[in-house]
Parts: sequence; structure tokens; C-alpha cells
Amino acid sequence: MKDSYESDAAVSGIAAAIGEPARARILYSLMDGRARTSTELAIVADVSASTASAHLKRLEEEHLITILVQGKRRYHSLTGPDVASVLEGLRVLAGVPYKPFVSSAPRPLCAARTCYDHIAGTLGVMLHDRFHELRWLTKTYDLTAAGSTGFESFGIDIEQTRSRRRRFACACLDWSERRPHIGGALGAAILSAALKRRWVSQELDTRALSLTTRGRREILSFFGLAI
Repeated sequence: MKDSYESDAAVSGIAAAIGEPARARILYSLMDGRARTSTELAIVADVSASTASAHLKRLEEEHLITILVQGKRRYHSLTGPDVASVLEGLRVLAGVPYKPFVSSAPRPLCAARTCYDHIAGTLGVMLHDRFHELRWLTKTYDLTAAGSTGFESFGIDIEQTRSRRRRFACACLDWSERRPHIGGALGAAILSAALKRRWVSQELDTRALSLTTRGRREILSFFGLAI
């Protein structure tokens, strides 16, 4: 009986966390898979910064959201697909339409750009997701055997990349997509190989990258990714 009471209490706690209108607005704004800052979520929830902070703490305590620290900023996202599934079910019951995220960043920069020395923007995020789909990268951003073979097949020297005095690979949160692209030494090596193969060209006086016709063709050939 004790276990039943504890289970009921856990369910009630989660339901109460979701049920508060401001917290519900925060959660549904994260349904697109993109991460947001507390300032942005305060605007979404139409509450003060301090109130938003309290709401976010409650959601984190109930394991509904997770926090990624990048530089001086803290980004919030849903903990995982189980949370999204519950929220989607509630949305269906409520009959609430979905409003997709629209970035306010300039379109060329959104499409593809450099982030320090790796590929960012829609292109960077799509490559990141495809490498995981192909199981070239583990969840902790190490290479699988297939990944080593795959990356070396288009000109990346894995041993040399690992020897650099920096993290081999990591998730770098994309500021326009609010989803991760690949950073670290591997991210730099991917950009270098893409430039060398003329998959992308670098614009003058801007961080924007232009995807070439050759790039579209060979990215489809190498990764099975149509862009």
C-alpha cells in the first residue's frame, strides 16, 4: 500500500507541475525540441524573471526539463521524448493547435554559418542529427567503429583530430536552431573537409556559408542526407 501511495504522490506532483498555466506555457514552448533561456521563457509564460526562475526550478525538480550550461547562459529543454509524449497527449485532449518555432535570425545565417571553427545553422544541426541516426557517434559524442570509417572516408584523419589539445567532439547549442550541432576538434575537421571538398563556400565579411550544388550531391551520397 505504501508503494501505491508513493506512486500516486509522484503522479500528482508531475500533474500539478504541468497544470499551472505559466508552467504549461513554458513546457509547450519547448515541445519543438529547441532549448531556451529563462529570459525567453519568462516572456513566453508572461511572468517576471524571478517567477519564471521558480517555475523552472519546480519543473526541474519533477524531471520535466533539463538544463544545459553553455558559456554564461543556461538553456532549458524538455527532459526527453516521454515528457513530450505526455504533453502531446494533453494537447490532443485539449484541442490546442501547434505553433512552430520561427527564428528571428537573418536567413543566410540560419541556413549555414561558422560557429568559431565548425558548421552551425540548419546545415550543422541536420548533419549532427544524421551522424547520430547513422550511429557514427555515441550519446557522449565518442566515435563508433562505423563513425571512424565513415568520417575517414571523406578525408578526416581521426588520429590527428584526437591529438589536438581540445575536446574531441561535443554538442554545441545552435543559437538560431536552439538544437545542437557538432563542436570540438571533430566539428572543426568536418568544416575543414567540407571547405576542401567545396561542399560549402565561405562568404566574405560574414560567417555565412553557402551550400554548393556539389555539396548537396555529395552530402546525399556520403550521408544519405537530402538538403
